[in-house]
Amino acid sequence: MNALRATFALLVAAFLLAGCGFHLQGSGSLPEGMRKFHLITADEVTPFAVELRRAIERSGGQLTGTSAEADTVVRIQRDRSGRRVLSVSARNTPQEYEIFYSIEYSVDRGGREVLELQPLEMIRNLSFDETQLLAKDREETIIREAMARDLAVLVTRRLESL
Repeated sequence: MNALRATFALLVAAFLLAGCGFHLQGSGSLPEGMRKFHLITADEVTPFAVELRRAIERSGGQLTGTSAEADTVVRIQRDRSGRRVLSVSARNTPQEYEIFYSIEYSVDRGGREVLELQPLEMIRNLSFDETQLLAKDREETIIREAMARDLAVLVTRRLESL
């Protein structure tokens, strides 16, 4: 009897989640007529550009070689990351950094701008210990890649809503 109740409870939960529009992250899909993309960026190998390509492909999009072949053109105007010192020790060595990743993008469809220049920025804090220099350097790289991935998901969701 308990197994029957558990099964019933799972079915009810599944129906409720389906009814409210819940989707797993990354399970969105691009609308018809907007599946061929061309990315215009100054640097093709930045973490954000790489993650945006992956996110578009996961959403059912296809990347083209030229803007003439594409339904939608995404222009990445700015793709910048870096760090700023937040706090220093008594010996004037950094103890905490602020890692940032900022982008600006616009979207064209059919030669017409449908989304004007959109700025996005993510900021994370990173504690720093000079005795763990290699580990902290790797941690910063991981944080920067995660921010690029999060920004790519935000841009893809915006494309899905157009």
